[in-house]
Amino acid sequence: MILFKRYITLVPLLFLAIVLKAQDNDAVTFDMRLSKDKLGMNERLRVDFAMNKDGDNFNPPDFTGFRVLMGPSQSISRSWVNGVRSYSKIYSYTLAPRSQGKFTIKQATIEIAGKTYKSTPKEIEVTPAVDKPSDQMTADDVADESLHLVAEVSKTDPYLNEAVSVVYKMYISPSISISNYQPLDNPKYNNFWSQDIPVSRPDVKNGTYDGKPYRYVILKRVVLYPQKSGKLEIEPLSLEVTVDVPTNQRDFFGGRIYSPAVKTVSAGNRTIDVKELPEKGKPVNFSGAVGKFDFSVTTSKTLLNASESLQAKVQVSGKGNLKLFQLPKPILPSSLEVYEPEFEENVRTTLSGTQGTVSNNYTIVPSFRGKYPVPSISFTYFDPTSENYKTLTSDEVVINVKEGPTSANDISAASHSNGKQSVVTGNQFNFIKLKPHLTAIGTNYFFGSTQFYLWLLLPLLLIPFAIIFGKKREAIAGDVVGNRIRRANKLAKKYLSKARKELGNKEPFYIALEKGLHNYLKAKLKIETSEFNKEKIASLLDEKKVDESTKDGFIALLKNCEMARYSPFSQVQMQQDYDSASEVISQLDKQL
Repeated sequence: MILFKRYITLVPLLFLAIVLKAQDNDAVTFDMRLSKDKLGMNERLRVDFAMNKDGDNFNPPDFTGFRVLMGPSQSISRSWVNGVRSYSKIYSYTLAPRSQGKFTIKQATIEIAGKTYKSTPKEIEVTPAVDKPSDQMTADDVADESLHLVAEVSKTDPYLNEAVSVVYKMYISPSISISNYQPLDNPKYNNFWSQDIPVSRPDVKNGTYDGKPYRYVILKRVVLYPQKSGKLEIEPLSLEVTVDVPTNQRDFFGGRIYSPAVKTVSAGNRTIDVKELPEKGKPVNFSGAVGKFDFSVTTSKTLLNASESLQAKVQVSGKGNLKLFQLPKPILPSSLEVYEPEFEENVRTTLSGTQGTVSNNYTIVPSFRGKYPVPSISFTYFDPTSENYKTLTSDEVVINVKEGPTSANDISAASHSNGKQSVVTGNQFNFIKLKPHLTAIGTNYFFGSTQFYLWLLLPLLLIPFAIIFGKKREAIAGDVVGNRIRRANKLAKKYLSKARKELGNKEPFYIALEKGLHNYLKAKLKIETSEFNKEKIASLLDEKKVDESTKDGFIALLKNCEMARYSPFSQVQMQQDYDSASEVISQLDKQL
């Protein structure tokens, strides 16, 4: 019963919603549409008066400043989609300007259902004659005017090692559409440390270009850290774009016919003027850090016993060139055993630069009891916002070792201070036990027993197995081709294992493939390949006397990894690139 009452209550609300929806659908619109708001003396203007309900007594404006070449022509369209009826009626005029200047096309009127509706006046600017009127432009001409590739640089006068972001945008006029594009030449960023910010999926947005409405899509984002002062060139990004340009022709069903055009667009060279870091006020211990940072030196514990270990962490956090400077080293007492530090980084790159933390973790093991002070150390960086150097100093840390042997230095110091030999108490001496508490082993002797003869004959029984195993090893050693294949598979599995897991997923696969190739060179040549571009890697392989085919194969794989961010790649192409990477690693391993 209660449920029935609820339904009764909802019926009036549902009826009201239907009425309001019907009223929205019945709303009358009457608009004036212009083919362009600026034209030359030798061009033509099309004016459409559109309404969504049939009307009578249409009264056009007088078109002051223009001559009517055609019109009015009338077109009517009706459609019924998903139960919704739509209607459109258009009166069209083709006009030619009489003189230069700014003119206003005044209101037109129409009577619909007994009411008079008026269009909104619009202003037109007429300029001198143009070289090529728009009605005579080819598809290539329209594409040239409707497609633009722009490189937006965040800062044109940065300091050395200050972050600069470059965003590549392609602006597309609403009058055209794009069916495909692919990169022709990627910038090399010489004299920069670069870090790409992947664009997962191009997202079309609305914007303006040269004061006109455009759509745009972000194709590439990169953060640059200049490594040299002076005027540096950022090479352009070039694309080959397939553009569909609408024509004045229509097909059998009334649809507009599009003309394809293939255009090459370029972002153009960009120049930035890199400023040298000021010499005034530069500290002696400055290691090249530029940005805004925090600095600390901490230990996992300060109270422990001898032979126990603790961790000392030297950490820098903040935003700046975190990967391009050296961390300061702590000054530790010589009586502490200190191991080589483990470097850790947790950084991410955004358009504002690299931010996160980098640290060195030192493992320290004290051998003797006592108190060991770790003096404070300093870290200096340059802040480009305030344009001065800032120095941060860590707190002093005291390591207190409570239990353990006394160092020889402490004993000697104590004896000299007292003027006589001192005897150290504690567990320095262990006395020999006088009662060993030995027990008899019994009458069961090993010599002559069953176990004795088994162990005696066991080497003779193992001789046939040793012979078979030796022949097997010789056969494997003699199989040169098989060994090469096994070694190639082992290296490929080591460096390309993650890429193999991502086969079928384009972006994760090519990111893992590129990282695997870089990790191989890093491990083989003891270099940091993230600081190298393709040209430097090719030069390095030439120095190592790697043959041309292997070098070209390695560079081609890196190019495919970059192109995969902008172009579709099939499962077959990914499998081919994976197989090529395995073969290239095998060839490099033999030659390096």
